[in-house]
Amino acid sequence: MRVSALELPEVLLLESDASGDDRGTFSRWWDGATLAESGADPHVDQISLSTNRLGGTLRGIHFQAEPFGEAKTVRCIRGSAFDVAVDLRTDSPNRNRWVARELSATNGLALYVPKGFGHAFLTLEDDTALLYVIATPYRVDAARGYRWNDPTIGIVWPKPVVVISDRDQTWPLIGR
Repeated sequence: MRVSALELPEVLLLESDASGDDRGTFSRWWDGATLAESGADPHVDQISLSTNRLGGTLRGIHFQAEPFGEAKTVRCIRGSAFDVAVDLRTDSPNRNRWVARELSATNGLALYVPKGFGHAFLTLEDDTALLYVIATPYRVDAARGYRWNDPTIGIVWPKPVVVISDRDQTWPLIGR
């Protein structure tokens, strides 16, 4: 597994080294030691799956309030998605900046989203599934979010939003 920092250096891109033969392929999707060497939290407390019927489904921008902030690694295991991390740390010079990558079952990429960052994604095709490896258990009382189209953040989504929950449409804007 190869790890590289993105434009926001705390957000990491994980690339699997796949080896193959007549049987198919084998690739390492998780390597705690490699992640720790890169400054990431390798602890795993929960693994979750998000399935999405339609392309254009948007989820986010989600995070958990302190002291329950979570680090997560997101990998697309079916279909494809535009996956976004937003720096929400109040003391960060990169506050409200975002970085995104296309994750797909074909490209095998994963995004490490550290504690203090929000997360969102937009599915790029029907029948897309994303696997989350999370360092902190989900707590409904700590669940927070910001509006997916917040002008302060300014995420440029690659296609129109077709499906979005009422909750994700009504999260507050940053600063309100």
